[in-house]
Amino acid sequence: MFNGSTGPLELEIGCGAGGFALEHCKRNPSIRFVAFEWRKKYAREVAFRAEKHGITNLKVIEGDARMEVPRLFTPGSLACIHLQFPDPWWKRAHQKRAILQLDFTKFLLTLLAPNGRFDFRTDVQDVGERGLKVLEQAGFHNPLGPLVFHPYDAEEAPSTRERRYLASGQPVYRARLVKLAQP
Repeated sequence: MFNGSTGPLELEIGCGAGGFALEHCKRNPSIRFVAFEWRKKYAREVAFRAEKHGITNLKVIEGDARMEVPRLFTPGSLACIHLQFPDPWWKRAHQKRAILQLDFTKFLLTLLAPNGRFDFRTDVQDVGERGLKVLEQAGFHNPLGPLVFHPYDAEEAPSTRERRYLASGQPVYRARLVKLAQP
């Protein structure tokens, strides 16, 4: 899939317009990056832009990550999982569609290598708080303490959406959690 590259493998669930995936792959050419997007239009556009700009360490998969990720990745194979600005699913009846359900989140933890990271960002405080709670309940470690958001880091690649929030001064709720190595 990556022409013999053996760099760290990273996963993004829901790459949207691809702003983060494209910029992160440009900044980190040694990684292998798989971006899932269920919306055909976005998935194809991100893949086209990656090819147009000669980004060879990004593979875009059009599909539902909840169905495809278990088929494609083995336990301990990922260095990082990125989930940025997931759909908030405002209605209670729709919240079952959220990615960060406890069972799936526990499964994602198994895919990370020891000391692997989970990068989570949202513009909705309630989504951030619920997400942090589920991630920590699933076994992810928050180095800043339980339910504490992480500050902005200018070294990180922002998504297209995050750039708008940074420019307007609106808050973004960030978490950088890790899978602790077993003693």
